[in-house]
Amino acid sequence: MDIILELADGYLFDDFYASLSPFLPAPIRKNDTHFFDTPLNNFSILARDNIYRQFTSLFFITLIFAVFFYFFFAGLSYYFVFDHDLMNHPKYLPNQIHKEITLSVKGFPLLTLVTLPWFLGEVRGHSRLYDNINSYGWFYAIFSVGFFLFFTDACIYWIHRFLHYPLIYKRLHKAHHRWIIPTPFSSHAFNPLDGYLQSIPYHFFVFLFPLHKYLYLGLFVFVNVWTILIHDGEFLASGPFINGAAHHTLHHLYFNYNYGQYFTVWDKMCGSYRLPNEEQLDEKLRKNDQIWVKQAKEVDEFDEFGKLKTN
Repeated sequence: MDIILELADGYLFDDFYASLSPFLPAPIRKNDTHFFDTPLNNFSILARDNIYRQFTSLFFITLIFAVFFYFFFAGLSYYFVFDHDLMNHPKYLPNQIHKEITLSVKGFPLLTLVTLPWFLGEVRGHSRLYDNINSYGWFYAIFSVGFFLFFTDACIYWIHRFLHYPLIYKRLHKAHHRWIIPTPFSSHAFNPLDGYLQSIPYHFFVFLFPLHKYLYLGLFVFVNVWTILIHDGEFLASGPFINGAAHHTLHHLYFNYNYGQYFTVWDKMCGSYRLPNEEQLDEKLRKNDQIWVKQAKEVDEFDEFGKLKTN
């Protein structure tokens, strides 16, 4: 985030903070024409490395990015990828898109606020992010991408399963499972603390392991795009190794399967894997009214905690 913050400081925040809290020097003698080479209106008592300035700047950068990213990429997916026929499914909620957007937008400020300590630690040099590719070499840089995905996938699997623990599920994760037929706009429609818990591995990784700053930014974008892709109903990834949209759709339908974020490894190891079948992969069956009725009936067999009803 220090790269983004530095750019924002240069193009926006330096002038903003200078006007908000200008630097006021001691009185200058009449003939002293060399007090500063730079105009005083470029200075603020809140220097770039001031922790309160950094916190405030990062809050607005992150919040604006989150809102723009959500509407831009989820909007593209909704208009050009999402199968709108799914909106006729009996488990698609009335006015669902509006409800998803409302929950997402209301949650972004709190999600941003609780995430800021991680970003603040990064810009203040406490993480293991680096900017010189020669520090660890190209081989490690390439390896770190896969390592990042496998590490975070493993962590998110267990966090996700924890969120399905009945008492936790009801208070945090249930809001996201309202969307039994997910859309791209449901990708970030969750309790902000739910979203934060599942984001912790991404931030924790760079405090444990070296990662190039530009790779980190790229992966940050990828993670959010992937979150939208697995909710878009277009099952491009249907293999047994990648936990794509077809797998995640089953998670929304049947609650207790396919907790992974990118891969199916942990689901297979821990007995929570469910392979998508023709109902998800065959386009005609995916829109079949009888299949939809069957799915709706199966969904009704779960209680409010996502557990099968006993009677």
